[in-house]
Amino acid sequence: MLNQVIKTAEEAGKKILEFYETDVEVITKEDDSPLTKADLAAHHIIVDALKEMDPETPVISEESGVPDYEERKQWNRFWLVDPLDGTKEFIKKNGEFTVNIALIEEGKPILGVVYVPAFEVLYYAEESIGSFKRTKEGNPVKLETSMFEAPGKASIVVSRSHGDDTTVEKLNSIGIEVKEEVPSGSSIKFCLVAEGKADLYPRLGPTMEWDTAAADAIYRYSSENGEKYSPLVYNKENLKNPYFLLGLNKEVNIEDW
Repeated sequence: MLNQVIKTAEEAGKKILEFYETDVEVITKEDDSPLTKADLAAHHIIVDALKEMDPETPVISEESGVPDYEERKQWNRFWLVDPLDGTKEFIKKNGEFTVNIALIEEGKPILGVVYVPAFEVLYYAEESIGSFKRTKEGNPVKLETSMFEAPGKASIVVSRSHGDDTTVEKLNSIGIEVKEEVPSGSSIKFCLVAEGKADLYPRLGPTMEWDTAAADAIYRYSSENGEKYSPLVYNKENLKNPYFLLGLNKEVNIEDW
């Protein structure tokens, strides 16, 4: 199944790049977020492929309607998709946008694929095998990194599109000194922590479950021993994520910051 999901993500990425090379027509959604024809084209490729491959399992995509919680709470397994994460980066043409497909079981991602079509970089993970990164130049490399232990000096991932001047102060309050900021777009931010290019990803801004699920799987299973701690839970009544701090070896209630 994982290989089929990877192939589907790559096909969606190929379609996205067809739009990327042209003038991007942008539509504004009800929540003021941008939408392009590339988002919709990738959505249809992925949803159609998942329904053919796994017809018994429901699919939620950012570009589809979300069933009522009364229906969803009966699900113990479903696909969660963001066909084009980082639409702002896509519009800016900086390449930092991704295709994201996750399989959720009992509230956590057990499989995740994150594809960066502009750079032909693939991240994938499955609970039973761990996390991997593949570039166009080489074979997949297993990701095995450690979690950050506070207090100490940390490099942090910061968003290119959603700045937050208070993050450094907040981290200082729990004994973490920021030694470096690593800017990135879309779900790549999770993957940078998973592969050790940054220690932490603090997020003090809004995200939805489909924004994080696939990359969260890459992060969770990028451990030498067992599963890394992630504060995120899936198929909540409200699909909006709380603020979070990813990469720390313990739970921190940053909602109180």
